[in-house]
Amino acid sequence: MRTSNHLIGALNFLTFLLSIPILGGGIWLSSRANNTDCLKFLQWPLIIIGISIMVISLAGFAGSCYRNTFLMRLYLIAMFIIIAVLIGFIIFAYVVTDKGSGRRVMNHGYLDYYLQDYSGWLEKRVASDSYWGKISSCVRDSKTCRKLARNFNGVPETADMFYLRTLTSLQSGCCKPPTDCGYTYMNETMWNVGNVVMPANQDCTRWNNDQEQLCYACDSCKAGVLASVRKSWRKVSVINIIVMIILVVVYIIACAAYRNNRRMDNDESYGEARMTKSQPSHFHL
Repeated sequence: MRTSNHLIGALNFLTFLLSIPILGGGIWLSSRANNTDCLKFLQWPLIIIGISIMVISLAGFAGSCYRNTFLMRLYLIAMFIIIAVLIGFIIFAYVVTDKGSGRRVMNHGYLDYYLQDYSGWLEKRVASDSYWGKISSCVRDSKTCRKLARNFNGVPETADMFYLRTLTSLQSGCCKPPTDCGYTYMNETMWNVGNVVMPANQDCTRWNNDQEQLCYACDSCKAGVLASVRKSWRKVSVINIIVMIILVVVYIIACAAYRNNRRMDNDESYGEARMTKSQPSHFHL
């Protein structure tokens, strides 16, 4: 009995520790949302799941220490629900970030991003006019484009140097015009339109050398945001999958230990030896 209680207590402490990386992943997504990704609603499911696991683990730990059957039963039921929600969230995260990636550009180190390469719920939400206004303002306020400038011994980088740079999806999608526009490089965020015949890409007409506009209204910027979110979610999902597998194993062991406790409670009551229980006396005084 005591061994089972100790085992359940140790498992609850382990689940408490496992809630830390989940909560940490949600906090990391929150910091990314404030600084780069700018999708501020995506981190809350993870934060809620992490806090829930913490609270339920403490309840299960108290139940094992004080042999409170109600708390133990509540722990097992709640943990089952949380594991199911976590699995659903992992599947959801992979589904909404399934499609889309940057396109390689010949003789360039960076990728170009196109909104038509993405689809699904997340793409529709980001691309919607009502929501994109908030996201584009966030991207502008993050000063991502201002950080593009480079100087070498006081001399700005040349076009050839810039073309070989590895840019983030936001820098490539929001801070410069698409490569197929054919604009001439002046500096990282200034491009000479000249007499270039406008191609089919409508982002070419949306580009503006005004540092407050640039390509924030472009579909390429929306695609860059989606690529950044996809990369962030995939990193967090790897941790979530590992934690989820461990949680399932811990839950199975906890169920077995709980059933063992119940079986021992039914076979042996307090103050009564197992030998007396198995061979009851016919005489009672």
